[in-house]
Amino acid sequence: MKAKKKKRQDDFQKVKLKVGKKKPKADNVTNTNFRSKGIHLSEQLKKDSSGPTTHRQLGINDLLSQLHHYSGNVKQGALSGLRELLSVNPSLLEQHLSRLLSEVAAVFTDKDGNVRMSATRLLRFIAQCVPADRAAPFFPLLSAHLSCAMTHIETGIQEDAMKVLDVLLEHYPALLAARPAILLTNFLELISHRRTSGGTKKAQETKGRSWSLSVNPNRAVTGQQWRLTVLLRLGRFLQAVVEERPVEEGDVLVPTEGVFGSSGEGGFTPLDLNWEELTYSKAGVKVYEHSGAKPTPHSTYRLRPEVDPGAGVCEGLGSAEAVQAFATTLVPLLLEVWVEASANDCPWNSTEGTHLLTPDAMSIMFQVLSILQLLRKLAPQKEHQDTLDSWFRNEYLGDFNQHFMKNFPYGTLDTPKQKKKLDSKRIKQTAVVPGQTVEPLALNITLCQVMVSLSQRQEAGQETDADWLIPLRSFVRDTLANGVKLSYKQLHMLLDTVWRMVLTQRSKAVTEDLLAAVYVYYQQRNLPLLTRSLLLSFYSKLYLQEQGHTHIARSKMLCRWLAALPVQLSHLGHRNPALSARLILSIQAAASRGNKDLLSSLQTHACRLYDPQEGVVVLLPAESQQQLVQLLYFLPKISQSLLAKLSRCCTAGRISAGLAASLIRIVHFRSSLSGWSVGSQEAALQDVDYISFLFSTLIGFSSDELATLQEASEESALPPSPLSPLSLYPTPLEQFTHHWDVVEEVCHCLETLGSQSQCFDIVQNGICKYVTRLEVVPDSMAAGLLRAVSRLLDLSVLPSEPVLRFLSQCCLSLLALLLTLEQEAPSETNHKREAIWSACVSALSTVPRLLRMVLQSLRVGDLCEEELPQLGQMLSTLLQHTPLRNHLLANATLLQHIIQDLTRYSRGETREQWLTDLLYCYSVTVAHGSSTHRGNLGLRDMY
Repeated sequence: MKAKKKKRQDDFQKVKLKVGKKKPKADNVTNTNFRSKGIHLSEQLKKDSSGPTTHRQLGINDLLSQLHHYSGNVKQGALSGLRELLSVNPSLLEQHLSRLLSEVAAVFTDKDGNVRMSATRLLRFIAQCVPADRAAPFFPLLSAHLSCAMTHIETGIQEDAMKVLDVLLEHYPALLAARPAILLTNFLELISHRRTSGGTKKAQETKGRSWSLSVNPNRAVTGQQWRLTVLLRLGRFLQAVVEERPVEEGDVLVPTEGVFGSSGEGGFTPLDLNWEELTYSKAGVKVYEHSGAKPTPHSTYRLRPEVDPGAGVCEGLGSAEAVQAFATTLVPLLLEVWVEASANDCPWNSTEGTHLLTPDAMSIMFQVLSILQLLRKLAPQKEHQDTLDSWFRNEYLGDFNQHFMKNFPYGTLDTPKQKKKLDSKRIKQTAVVPGQTVEPLALNITLCQVMVSLSQRQEAGQETDADWLIPLRSFVRDTLANGVKLSYKQLHMLLDTVWRMVLTQRSKAVTEDLLAAVYVYYQQRNLPLLTRSLLLSFYSKLYLQEQGHTHIARSKMLCRWLAALPVQLSHLGHRNPALSARLILSIQAAASRGNKDLLSSLQTHACRLYDPQEGVVVLLPAESQQQLVQLLYFLPKISQSLLAKLSRCCTAGRISAGLAASLIRIVHFRSSLSGWSVGSQEAALQDVDYISFLFSTLIGFSSDELATLQEASEESALPPSPLSPLSLYPTPLEQFTHHWDVVEEVCHCLETLGSQSQCFDIVQNGICKYVTRLEVVPDSMAAGLLRAVSRLLDLSVLPSEPVLRFLSQCCLSLLALLLTLEQEAPSETNHKREAIWSACVSALSTVPRLLRMVLQSLRVGDLCEEELPQLGQMLSTLLQHTPLRNHLLANATLLQHIIQDLTRYSRGETREQWLTDLLYCYSVTVAHGSSTHRGNLGLRDMY
């Protein structure tokens, strides 16, 4: 039997699938029938609760730690996160300021340009939020990192260091300028390198010049553009150093007008205190400057620890020798920079158009000249600046004439614009340099200022500087006289140049020529306030230099300017109070020196200036009003018309009572009746005019105003009555108070005239002639006349009957007015009631027969029933006043008659309270009079 053949199983057999059957599972199928549990690490998932975070959940500690990462992208993200975090949470800036500044400063020298750019942006944000006093403790660290970046071998880091420097110059100029020595050396190293001696001949050629310009071909910009970039920052840095120096001359209005002064007034005395002695001292330190009279914008007070002599200010620019040493290095480099720039612009075979410069060359020359000008201002004191100017003249006058003055004045070279597509590299190069367009006018003005500073003071007949000063003088004259539009800074520089030329040349022709050009510019209309103030300050300070300078004292243009000042002041008025104040200061300075042209012009326009309605004396602020009043002392003559206007100024209330008193006192001193004179000064007014001025001021109202009051309606004035014979016009409280103060000053002047009886006679005649015929009288005038008569009365002169009758009417009407004021508004009119009461009591107790005439005019039968209580209150008030008791007892018969009539005419069934009070006061007065009967005999004889 044949054996069966065993069937072999092949690999990768195909599985036969049958319809309706489940697909068999594969051999490598994964069993998913299991359960899993999550593992939670609570510490890792916990949010940072120590402070706020960014949108990436990173706190400030995490971000600061990422700044030490090796990746530039991580550091850039950390800097952006810090800026985001600090902008939302400013409080973190105060808490972590030290770490922030130290970490940000550390990446100034990072190899990644994007990181450095982000660091500069973050530094700008921090500087905008942190004041200088808070950043001062950490600034040495910032300065050290900045120096490292400026001297780094990588050109990109040097370029970004300029941007960091821009931020610090913008926000912390004072801190940056405090220790300038290191940064100045860094600036030099950016554009030059130290020379190495290469032989005797070369050493002799470069004697005194240990630095030479350097060129780095690896930079993204040209060498000329890079030098311009560095010079721009150097100029800003030197400007910061100059601005942080204490100012020796006080500024009046314009912050930089002190350059016109040369007297050295307003000097300062630095005060240095020992920090170690005061650190643990419980006592405070108080410093008073200018005797506490005014605040000092740039205080010279410094409280700092002691430093070594070789550090701090001493190692920088704190002495004239240090400035001179730095200039010895810098000035030759600046000349080389300009020579290189001018050589590139001018072809060697062309001599035409050498004065035309391209914009790049003009920018370089402007920066060179600006730095030269700032070097002069680095001198610590005025005498040091003169020494520095002399040194500059001796060392570099020839070089400056050769390189700067040869083609003066300069203009712009018109270059055709090429319409072609620039490559990206050139676009990048032009974007790196912070371009600023320099106009030829600004360049030429700066050159004038630099060159004129080198001119020396000329003696008589000496003209050593005439050859190179002539083109400068011509340019300055033409620029000012031709109406060229100038900015405030440019005009200031031109005036500084004119100032220097006038004081150094000592020539009348030069002075007249330059001042005529300045006056042409001064006469332009619609000049800004600062510009006009600057011109006024220039002329005023130049006029103050006339002593010792005959060419200034005899200047016709200066006299013409002075004579035009009163006209300009009268036309300007109150439209510009600040400019009017400057004009008044100039007028006052010339008037105090007795300038004839100004005083003549002031005399001519005085009536317009002191007009009580539209004059500047009543329209300007109080300080200017006081200065205008003081000018009256210098007037040669005071006419009648001017006195009339001055009297109205005193009484109209447009100026204060104190200023009106000062005006009256000045007029008093200028009269011959005062008996006071200075030198050969003559009396400015006649005695008759002076007396008329005092009487008009005493009245307080003009004749037109009094005539208008007589025709006023009954509503505006109180109608006359048996208790008030006169129709009183109630003046406002402010006007009454003002007039009362003026009356006191007038009485004081009248009392000092000598013969008191003559003064009273004059006042009495004035009252008889102008006042007694009035039916409506202002209450202020009535009270003022009573006050004046009581103060000026001499017992040797008895008042006339018309004057006595008028004074009695005034007194009785004012007493009736007192009762009305007390009932209507007792608290608001307190001062007015006190003044009226004191005037009435003083007149009743001083003027003979006045009280008798007042009592005689009281007719009880003519009074209505409502007026009886008023009369009773009036008599009770008089009886209660002690100084009047003796006078009332001298008229006891009249008083008794009046009281009996009041008792008889009082029809009430029961005695009213006012009558009871009157009888009680009368009984007390009679009882007191019986004990002093002998003392009343003299008064009875007087009456």
